[in-house]
Amino acid sequence: MTNQIGSIAELAGKLINARSSGGQVGHIEETALRDENECYEVQGRVAAALGPVGAFKTARKPGQPQIMAPILAADVRRSPAVFGPDELELIGVELEVGFLVTGELPDPRQADFNERARSRVAPVPVLEIVDTRYGDLSAAGPLARLADNQINGALVTGAPRSNWNGLDLKNVTARLEFGDETVLDGDVPVPGGDAYETFCAFARMVGVHCGGLRPGQFVITGSLNGLPFIERGTRVRGCIDGLGDVEADFPR
Repeated sequence: MTNQIGSIAELAGKLINARSSGGQVGHIEETALRDENECYEVQGRVAAALGPVGAFKTARKPGQPQIMAPILAADVRRSPAVFGPDELELIGVELEVGFLVTGELPDPRQADFNERARSRVAPVPVLEIVDTRYGDLSAAGPLARLADNQINGALVTGAPRSNWNGLDLKNVTARLEFGDETVLDGDVPVPGGDAYETFCAFARMVGVHCGGLRPGQFVITGSLNGLPFIERGTRVRGCIDGLGDVEADFPR
């Protein structure tokens, strides 16, 4: 059944209620949202009600504008993480390169921002867990997904690497296992061409959205393995060479 959404405030309210109760909004018409700015307004209202924000996700795809979405601090967990059977509706799993902001960042408008910021972030392996408040994910268009925090359900973080000079974050060697099944094993290009460049582009983009980017928060940069979904009863183990391991379990 399609929900008729009359305003940004109404959609934000429905998403807040769904996240708070573990319920669903249901399908909404894509025309309920006119552009990315309205999606970001929805994100901001949800974050203000349910925050603080513990991380952000971002993506750079060729020929498309960069996008961003907050991840609530309540949904960020350290590896190894365990998710109970009542916590998620869907379980999509993405192995990604992330960054932990370890210190106050310089002004991203400065020409040497990329160089100066390197010492104030640490790369980290992460698992993004994808979920949705819309019920049928296939019926949710790009703007609806963006408004729903780009369908984020949770984030699992491994240990950050403090010394990462010379580490290649354009192409990585990675492995991802769903139980006994290996779904990724080998060299893979990083989305956006370079994970650190994607982080820096996000830092220049985010401004004060959802409180801005602050020390202690994570930024994740895009899936290395697409978006597969798993069944409950699956243990997930990921590894990125040079960064380390990250694990999550989803018992029945």
